[in-house]
Amino acid sequence: MIMAAGLGGCQLKDPKYQLYYVEGEQLYNKHCSNCHQKNGTGLGRVYPPLANADYLDLHFDEIGCLIKYGRRGEILVNGEHFNQPMPGVPLLTELEIAEIMTYVGNTWGHEKGLVDVRSVAGKLETCISE
Repeated sequence: MIMAAGLGGCQLKDPKYQLYYVEGEQLYNKHCSNCHQKNGTGLGRVYPPLANADYLDLHFDEIGCLIKYGRRGEILVNGEHFNQPMPGVPLLTELEIAEIMTYVGNTWGHEKGLVDVRSVAGKLETCISE
């Protein structure tokens, strides 16, 4: 199902964006929603929200590394501190990460546009896996 909130303006006419967004939603629901919830609100003080999250806007270039390799240590999201380790999903392909980033980056108050697989591939080369 395509969510109208994530498909606005000229993006609606871009079939690649539509495909990434729909596939990204399915992958998000499978790999991310258990902690961040289907509606992106997070899980109390345990897992941070993605919906309207300033962290996502300020650190969007790092999101692919977080998805692939996870993260340990404290982060600040919307003025709240979170320190629960985030497990990565190392089996996800670069394309799947681009799709998740396209979905998350264009849902819940974010408007990042299409995240191309080539940009994800370049960013993942700079990640340090823990």
